[in-house]
Amino acid sequence: MRFRATVQNVLTFYRLIQTVEKLQKRCIINFSETAMCIICNNEEGGVQVWSLSYSLPLQQRDHPQPPHLSTALRSASAESTGANEVVMKLAKKSNIPMGRRVKVSHDVRIEVTKPADVAMLTEPRCPEPDVQIMLPLLAKMCAIVERMRSLSDVIGMRANSSGCLQLSARTEVVNASAEDEEKDKERERPDPKQLFSVLVHTRSFLKFLNAHVVSKTTIACICQGHCLILFVYIGDSADVGGVLTFYIPSALND
Repeated sequence: MRFRATVQNVLTFYRLIQTVEKLQKRCIINFSETAMCIICNNEEGGVQVWSLSYSLPLQQRDHPQPPHLSTALRSASAESTGANEVVMKLAKKSNIPMGRRVKVSHDVRIEVTKPADVAMLTEPRCPEPDVQIMLPLLAKMCAIVERMRSLSDVIGMRANSSGCLQLSARTEVVNASAEDEEKDKERERPDPKQLFSVLVHTRSFLKFLNAHVVSKTTIACICQGHCLILFVYIGDSADVGGVLTFYIPSALND
């Protein structure tokens, strides 16, 4: 089994690994001829990541699925976050000039998953979303949720088809909420003001918000009382490099 892949955008790749590592230290990576898919499906808080597709030129004979690379890949690329490519330049070693090319390899221990085991991997089954809404910048939401974390372990999200989004944390003595509203006159849907809600663990939601390093565009789908599905588009809107899909179960299911 042999394969070779070229990462065209080192910074974006580093940020992807940085986001995944916030969820768990092990992940499944599925290579195809033209893309890479990362799967995280055993996080303790219930957050799952599926269908993280990132295009890259790939030369291989087989289709391996190494299951834990996130920590090692991040350490290998930690010094190259601001570059489009990585170049090693040799000068002197013990006062001896070194003028020839040297290939530097970083070995990462992996486990190749059998095709039968890969076939058993299934995405979470969810009902049709009750509402879909584009979220504000995740970095701004992260600052708000960080303040709510000290109030409650559970956070509520409510939204409607008119572009209204509400985040709330409630205790016996405190009720904190934040609202963002963006009116869209072109939308024509029944009961546009009807709010749909879901409760999720604050810690799980904060792990998702770490994805702000890879995207400025995020769409949230609320399945009332069941789960929260979030689509994070990698890169700028003019040059999307893939989609990062998060599944966060309702806190009522625990």
